[in-house]
Amino acid sequence: MHLFDEFQVREVTLAQPHRCFSMCEYSSTDGFAADWHLVHLGSRAVGGASLVFTEACAVSPEGRISPEDLGIWKDEHIEPLARITRFIREQGAIPGIQLAHAGRKEARCAPGKAREWYRNPKVAGRPSRPAPFPSRTGIRIPRRWTKAGFGDCQSLVAAARRACQAGFGVVEIHSAHGYLLHEFLSPLSNQRRDSYGGSFENRRRLVCEVVTAVRRVWPESAPLFLRISATDWIDGGWDWHNPSNSRNL
Repeated sequence: MHLFDEFQVREVTLAQPHRCFSMCEYSSTDGFAADWHLVHLGSRAVGGASLVFTEACAVSPEGRISPEDLGIWKDEHIEPLARITRFIREQGAIPGIQLAHAGRKEARCAPGKAREWYRNPKVAGRPSRPAPFPSRTGIRIPRRWTKAGFGDCQSLVAAARRACQAGFGVVEIHSAHGYLLHEFLSPLSNQRRDSYGGSFENRRRLVCEVVTAVRRVWPESAPLFLRISATDWIDGGWDWHNPSNSRNL
């Protein structure tokens, strides 16, 4: 196979490996895709990308990085996204969507916006993460993730169903960059003592459950990707080359 050869993933054929991956746009209101997203993503398809991904698309309003993030947590989000996927396909490209929950990185302000937004719990909500300590000084203490009260696995499943209805051909689950699922993989942020923390087998449990649940509702013919961070770039942190030897906190 050569660099610009056509290649196939499941039943999705990409004309060549030039792909456009997600870029946060901070241009949504209540999660809705707008003209900005049509032009931004559509122009990448016109430019020759074979696979065009949305930005990290929040599966719940609480899981957004900022209030201007793209969302797919309600049925009303489907048609504005479908408008974009139709245009992308008309250009001969495949539309992809990245499903995300930001975890402790949620409830932040978009670049250039008032920082009071994420300091106000009545407006921004409260971030969630494996263990209840903040990502940096000055950020609210996040709530501790609990399986009994956590609906975001179901939110990811519902989001995948909506993505299919909206016409996306590839879905990618975001498990990198310090977002919620990466926080479970990394022994630096996952300090739990239950079946979701400690050993590598436990730390990867939630990611495996999410992938299995989404795969059940995502078409067998369509690719399901998982984005991970290859390393935490710090001693004792997550490193996919040898994850079982990462420090167990």
